Formats: sequence, C-alpha cells, structure tokens
Amino acid sequence: MNPLFFDLTVDKNSNTVSITREFAADKSLVWDAFTKKEILDQWWAPKPYRSETKTMDFKEGGFRLYAMVSPKDERHWAREDYEKIDASESFTASKTFCDENGVVASGIPSSMWKHHFSEKVSVTTVNIDIRYENAAHLEKMIEMGFKEGITVCLNQLEALL
Repeated sequence: MNPLFFDLTVDKNSNTVSITREFAADKSLVWDAFTKKEILDQWWAPKPYRSETKTMDFKEGGFRLYAMVSPKDERHWAREDYEKIDASESFTASKTFCDENGVVASGIPSSMWKHHFSEKVSVTTVNIDIRYENAAHLEKMIEMGFKEGITVCLNQLEALL
C-alpha cells in the first residue's frame, strides 16, 4: 500500500493553515471520529495530554466544551461552536480558548475551521482549512506548537482507526 498523504501548509499572507490528511478507513468512521465525543476524546490531544469533553451537541448552533488535560491534571479549556454541518460531508466551527464554563474572555482570539471529508477506494481524505483573525494570532498558535500538536493528534487518529 502507498503511504497515506499528509500536508500542512501555513500561509501567513492570508492567516490560514491548510491540512490534508488521508486515512485508510471508511468515511463514516472518520466522520464519527471528528463528530462523536467518545471517539474525539481518544485522539484529540497530543500525548501525554488527554482530551476530556464536558459537553458536546454536534448540531448547527451547538458546541463542544472540552479540556486538554496535562499529566499533572492541569486543564486548558476550549470550545468549538458548530456553525454549518452537511452530514457526512463537511462542517464548519469556530474554536477558541475559554474557561471551564465555556465563557470566552474578551480579547481571546478565535479561529474558523472548515472540515471536508471525501472517500476514494477505502481511503478517506480530510481537508481542514483554518483561518485566524490576524497574523499575530496565527504566529502565536505556531509558537505554541500547533503544527507539531495537530500532527501528533492526526497520527493518533490513524492508529485508532
């Protein structure tokens, strides 16, 4: 079997990150991995961190409130607000850091994530386009290790599938 494709491109001119990742799994399984909390929590944090979802309502207007939990049990909270969902095909969500109640402090940057899923001969391709509000927010995420972290997470998902 050919190696599965992975690409992560940062465009500082448009404040975007584009990710393309192939998985040797049916699209329905990959879709579920992005949209069901019991599966998300198994891969959506780079080890040794873990993901804990406090609440998730995957529907337009719904949101996911979750924590990235460190080995010392420190919690870093985030929320994902679902804006548009085309079942089994795509979804768009804004993501931001928040407190344990989902309250976003003023001045906290958010990013817009567009996910698209396609399948060809038992290989599912996920395209994720992320737009940041400005170059400073994009730079901050890169400095915090976003590229390395998302790569680890997607590799964990591949192993899970």
